[in-house]
Amino acid sequence: MPSIMISGTTSSAGKSVIVAALCRILSKMGYNVAPFKAQNMSLNSYITREGHEIAYAQAFQAFASGKEPDVKMNPVLLKPKGNLKSQLVVMGKAVKDVSAFGYYKEVPKLLETVEKAFRDLERENDFVIIEGAGGMAEINLYKTDIANIGIARIAKPHIYIVSDIDRGGSFASLFGTFSLLPDDVRGLVRGFIFNRFRGYEALLESGIRELEKLTGVRVLGIIPYFDGSLPSEDSLSIEEWKKPDNPDIGILRLPRVSNFTDFEPLRDLCGFVSLKEDIGDYSVLIIPGTKETLLDLREIRKFGMDRKIMEFARDKPVIGICGGFQILGREIISKIEKVKAKGIGLIDAVTHFNAYEKITVQVEKEITREVEIIGNLVGESVRGYEIHMGVTEAKNPVFQDDGGASDDGFVWGTYLHGLLFNENVRREFYRYFGRKYSSMKDPIDEFSKIVAEKIDIDPIISSALK
Repeated sequence: MPSIMISGTTSSAGKSVIVAALCRILSKMGYNVAPFKAQNMSLNSYITREGHEIAYAQAFQAFASGKEPDVKMNPVLLKPKGNLKSQLVVMGKAVKDVSAFGYYKEVPKLLETVEKAFRDLERENDFVIIEGAGGMAEINLYKTDIANIGIARIAKPHIYIVSDIDRGGSFASLFGTFSLLPDDVRGLVRGFIFNRFRGYEALLESGIRELEKLTGVRVLGIIPYFDGSLPSEDSLSIEEWKKPDNPDIGILRLPRVSNFTDFEPLRDLCGFVSLKEDIGDYSVLIIPGTKETLLDLREIRKFGMDRKIMEFARDKPVIGICGGFQILGREIISKIEKVKAKGIGLIDAVTHFNAYEKITVQVEKEITREVEIIGNLVGESVRGYEIHMGVTEAKNPVFQDDGGASDDGFVWGTYLHGLLFNENVRREFYRYFGRKYSSMKDPIDEFSKIVAEKIDIDPIISSALK
């Protein structure tokens, strides 16, 4: 049975959330469904129960399917590190750092890994919903394109191409993408989808008729602009975060920021702040995770943000997550790079980078120390996951053997990603700011209803079942 593939004319066309919506729709119809992305490039990742690292988008899609995230859903993950290098994660484990050319040499082996993971999912499910990567018609990359051309030739899926019409140029980008595809892949295209449309759909009718005439491919629907808080996939999505009026929490926008999806539950309280900006108007400052702790610490110092943070911490809370926790410590010692660096020093902690290996594990821990904002939760448990290199020895642990805090509890840090997804923690943040609290809603539920209404789902399902 052919799989379904959602590809795009560009990055951030909406592929990830449309895949998640289809997973939700099909699972509600009683089908056994799983998401799949052969190769993702993202700094937002998630740790499965087995301790495997996959892209956060595939974890979100798995939850939309009613399933636990599985490493087979994202067998290859690239985590950009800057300087034209990325960390290569294969079947959930970090293998090595590669340049673009170094990665291309790995492609033949990686395709074997991708095919095995896909075939396993194919056997286990009624539907596998494949997400492409970036723009599908990257003609300069066809020989090495695992996530689009490569998987299309392995899976022979029915392909649906999505364009973000809010950016403009959708008719040209859909026609151009379709026309530039290799003949064997072009023959798999079954439909076009317009995403993020604002205005009167009737205005598109003549263009849709012409596009269908030129390509012989049907337009399956128009998805309106959705103003809900759908999850972010990569660093490009930071630009799409709407900064609320008078945000309470400032999140440092580090050059190599990672796992900023940690802050999705507090999106209406948060605003990203560049290293050049003033932070005095915020009530709380968070230093997020980073793919390169030492390099981002250097950037913090370069722009004088370290002095601003020290001043801020005199009477306001500062929180560090993962790399941010390391940065708040006293010292960072790397045997790998043979370097020692002074941290900001607000927490009595020393971090050692002794090996390339990463800690990747899901955890449940008790809050053991009274710190600012979540002090009322001592004795309660929280869930999360750790993804980090380095080991930190810290005074005043906050979560059993994890984290550290200043003596007054105003500055604290932790390795726990996903901390703010805990209902008890989230509730305390709203209480701290005197904001009305409401339980988290599943954004994909509302979005999937819109997709089901605006997209002709029947031909997608019936053609795949033939």
